[in-house]
Amino acid sequence: MIFLRPSIPLRTSLRSSHVCPLPTPSRTLRTLPPRLFPSPSQPTPTTLPSPADPQVSRESFLLRHLPARLRPYWFLSRIDKPIGTWLLYWPCAWSITLASAATHQPLHVPAAYCALFGVGALVMRGAGCVINDLWDRRIDAKVERTKLRPLASGEVRPFQALSFLGIQLSAGLAVLTQLNWYSILLGASSLSLVALYPLMKRITYWPQAVLGLAFNWGALLGWSAISSPPAWSVVLPLYAGSFCWTLVYDTIYAHQDKSDDVHAGVKSTALLFGHNSRPILAGFSTAFVGLLAAAGWAAEASLPFYLVGCGGAAAHLAWQLRGVDFESRVDCWSKFCSNARLGGIVWAGTVADYAVRVGPELLG
Repeated sequence: MIFLRPSIPLRTSLRSSHVCPLPTPSRTLRTLPPRLFPSPSQPTPTTLPSPADPQVSRESFLLRHLPARLRPYWFLSRIDKPIGTWLLYWPCAWSITLASAATHQPLHVPAAYCALFGVGALVMRGAGCVINDLWDRRIDAKVERTKLRPLASGEVRPFQALSFLGIQLSAGLAVLTQLNWYSILLGASSLSLVALYPLMKRITYWPQAVLGLAFNWGALLGWSAISSPPAWSVVLPLYAGSFCWTLVYDTIYAHQDKSDDVHAGVKSTALLFGHNSRPILAGFSTAFVGLLAAAGWAAEASLPFYLVGCGGAAAHLAWQLRGVDFESRVDCWSKFCSNARLGGIVWAGTVADYAVRVGPELLG
């Protein structure tokens, strides 16, 4: 099971759940431990981004009590910004719940697999961030929003990051081995996409497409974990729809850095679409909702799936694209974060479908 995460703005101590917070006026300065910098030639960044930065919010309780020498790894794996974990997790949860409804699984089955995939999403999204930052550490140093990331600033050296990555991948493998053999092989097959994504922004204006292929692998894997091989008539449109959704939210995300990206030589769909971003993303949003409905039709989903899941997703995307200000970093970040709620709305539709189709059996 491969979990990846889109590169997310640095050191936001984000949202206690999946709601993107507004900037907060206070922030504790963090002095870095001297032992992380054995070379006197390396500059030592001494503080986090200014509290005026709209992407900075309060440190979490866990971070305040974390030993100083471990804090760089907290930021390296983006635990302070769980939006990436949510976006990685939701296609898994949709697939698991749809499969459980279609195969009439007892409640403990989807509950257990949703929890297991949640752990996997947290671990492997962090691993994806480390891989991304290893590739991009020189580019990140040229971009205002990312120049204080641990690898870009020299706070963590590449060897230390690779060692940390080994720990993360070992934890991800431990999660993957809890699944059936078909799912283990299916999960492992996405490794090439994981490695390719950070390279794509150097050679194509469509790195978001590669991210979408890798980031939504859980749409295939979730059903496979419940019943293998998966029902391809369901999971392929679900995967394709999730891919379109990723193009929407990650293009909005990429608009934050478009001016810096030009100077750094980084490509993105934000630069490619330019002033046409709104109508193009509306097209991808329509495709997402349509493919989501097609997956539900193939799974013989009940009416609540379409009303809550598909209808709610359509309304949320319309709100995003009508209101997003592509020239405002603050608003792009806020709209990007709101997609965690969109994923929850779709999942609520799959849960309602499960309740309608399996609930009477559980109660009877």
